[in-house]
Amino acid sequence: MINNEVTKLLNMTYPVIQAPMAGGVTTSELVAAVADNGGLGMMGAGYMTSSQIREQIREIQQLTEGPFGINLFVPNEFHVSEQEVELASNRLQPIREQLDLQQKEQVDIPNFDKVSESFQQQIEVVIEEKIPFCSFTFGIPSKEIIEELKQHHIILIGTATTVKEAVENEKAGMDMVVVQGCEAGGHRGNFLSGDQESLIGLMALIPQVVDNVSIPVIAAGGIMDGRGLMAALCLGAQCVQMGTAFLNCEESGAHASHKEAILHAAEDETVLTRSFSGKWARGLKNDYINEMHEDESLFPAFPVQNKLSQDIRKAAAAQNKTAFMSLWSGQSPRLAKKQCVESLMEHIISETRKIGRKV
Repeated sequence: MINNEVTKLLNMTYPVIQAPMAGGVTTSELVAAVADNGGLGMMGAGYMTSSQIREQIREIQQLTEGPFGINLFVPNEFHVSEQEVELASNRLQPIREQLDLQQKEQVDIPNFDKVSESFQQQIEVVIEEKIPFCSFTFGIPSKEIIEELKQHHIILIGTATTVKEAVENEKAGMDMVVVQGCEAGGHRGNFLSGDQESLIGLMALIPQVVDNVSIPVIAAGGIMDGRGLMAALCLGAQCVQMGTAFLNCEESGAHASHKEAILHAAEDETVLTRSFSGKWARGLKNDYINEMHEDESLFPAFPVQNKLSQDIRKAAAAQNKTAFMSLWSGQSPRLAKKQCVESLMEHIISETRKIGRKV
């Protein structure tokens, strides 16, 4: 069960993908360590410029000869007024004052054309640097981009939170699809279904997707060990994608306080919020989320709100104040451990094989 179509296509020894967590978590050391230990390391490049992506690709190539891929955010059209921006910025001001930040006089708000241009530049780097695997979150790229990537023999991986989204990924030409259960930490990957309608548990989602698509299915959401891997395989997935487990590894770029918060959290302490970025994401509840809860529906959509809260998140990290940090985490924090990638991978595979012998 450990070797299958996905491990062959992605050149992995084991069916384990390190989730592409954007924002500095997926360091070159983390990606390389996963590749060196039989999994697939993934760069979380959603927030990176094309030059930053190129630099990290070459850095990883110096660290490992193993397989690794890249994940990008598919731009979604958004509209925002100056009044919405001002209202949201003013609502965030009490948090800024607690961090000794100045009132924002003017915010460089992104627009859709600039975001789309940046996405196209990211695609060009993927092609130029001959990255073999590319995954997408928040939607499906255009037909033209998909065709261009396929011409360069790049394996494409989509993300879905419902059967309908998985089917659309297959129709568009994705070679495989990550199905993201509602247990997953970080941002939700939904793009067709509503925020509430897409909250389907992973164990319920996997077999329904498997029964409705012919492309390989990768399971994501709350999986932390060999038990989760084996459960996903038994339900028809061919691989798992794990975020929180790798976020807590020594090689991860997550803030030390973020890691500690997960290690001391319980399963009922994660919540969904859109107050940090304008897009629903799962993380550990803290003062920021509590204070913004009543107004979060009023905040502008991603990536505008993400830009507005950027100074708060940076200052909170610099001042080591977890009360105002985005502490992304899946629903299985009790299973998180402080360890290196090698130890995590060894545990996952040994546990999976042990369970397999009993089945």
